[in-house]
Amino acid sequence: MSFDEFRQAIRGAAEPPASPGLPLQALWHDARNDWPRAHACAQQAPGRDGAWVHAYLHRKEGDDSNAAYWYDRAGRSKPTMTLGAEWEAIARALLAP
Repeated sequence: MSFDEFRQAIRGAAEPPASPGLPLQALWHDARNDWPRAHACAQQAPGRDGAWVHAYLHRKEGDDSNAAYWYDRAGRSKPTMTLGAEWEAIARALLAP
């Protein structure tokens, strides 16, 4: 799935695509302003990708200490870019072949 296809799915589908996995499902729910469902997906997602999305969600929530913990688990530093730019960077990275 391309980034553009993913963005189209956010606008047009009632549920996220199952194939991209939990981290992308979390971003899908976040883009539709459903933080609780986004967070639930991120919590279930193993590995660094799940931790990266989890960190982003806590940064968005304003919980900087929790976000810092998850950025560390993801092996990343807290970014200085906007939340929108970070969302796009994560989605593009997770969708990259």
